Amino acid sequence: MDTSLLIMMIVIILALAFDFINGFHDTANAIATSVSTRALKPRTAILMAAVMNFLGAIMFTGVAKTIGGSVANPAALDNGLEVLTATLLAAIIWNLITWWFGIPSSSSHALIGALAGAVYVGAGPDKLNWSGFKTIIEGLVFSPIIAFVIGYIVMMVLKWIFAKRSPHTVNKGFRSMQVITAAIQSFTHGTNDAQKAMGIITFALVTAKYQDHMEVPLWVKLSAATAMALGTSIGGWKIIKTMGTKIFKIEPINGFAADLTGASVIFSATLLHLPVSTTHAITSAILGVGSAKRFSAVKWSLAGRIVIAWVITIPIVMILSGLIYIVLF
Repeated sequence: MDTSLLIMMIVIILALAFDFINGFHDTANAIATSVSTRALKPRTAILMAAVMNFLGAIMFTGVAKTIGGSVANPAALDNGLEVLTATLLAAIIWNLITWWFGIPSSSSHALIGALAGAVYVGAGPDKLNWSGFKTIIEGLVFSPIIAFVIGYIVMMVLKWIFAKRSPHTVNKGFRSMQVITAAIQSFTHGTNDAQKAMGIITFALVTAKYQDHMEVPLWVKLSAATAMALGTSIGGWKIIKTMGTKIFKIEPINGFAADLTGASVIFSATLLHLPVSTTHAITSAILGVGSAKRFSAVKWSLAGRIVIAWVITIPIVMILSGLIYIVLF
């Protein structure tokens, strides 16, 4: 078998493996609040998330084009397949480490950082599109800030509207509404996160001269969507526990506000073709909602550890992907 074809197959398998891991790593993003408030049974929530992730994944490709072309020009890399192999291995390793310890880190940060590090080491700094890389990083940085602010505002508005209603009545109504917001959030997760593996596979196809454009083939859409849906169906219980119970005690009205905020931020980014971290968006929305409920209710020590994981992800995976490239190639 031709070496380039073999490496191409390895890249596709690794990209789909990343998408699969992303599915169970980020399941918590969509269903943690609805499970913690008992709006949905865990298995029901996971299956719903899997279906909605799949539907979201096959309906959009803008983020895939950004991932595939903004960090580097695939047509300009002679060793693009090797670069992508190191990228995916580094991102997968980091995702598994953070999943094991129950840390809701960002799969998006891991993939973007790993790609930048592999390109830098494997092809040279002149092959890295610094402006495109900067734009993606800005989206990843500002989206959680926006989610925090919107989550705080949404919760304050809901508190004002339902101030004179009994908590039991309010929570009973919002527990039903959470089913809808959890489904919407799962859908938006698919519209953004599944695009990342699609972008990497399309990047590989262009690098290997199998196509000369960044349009995502149908088989790539279906493969990535299926991989993410299968991963989602397994569930990431450690991260669900962290996001659903350890940040603050979430009630149905809080879960509704956080889900609505996270979904809005993620889908807005999808429409702008910007890859954002669903983990960041939803965790920040939960923090914003918790702050509006009662600032002291939020376990800021845990939030601080999560933020540290966010900050260190990109530099760590950049170094890791560079080292993997050096060792393998």
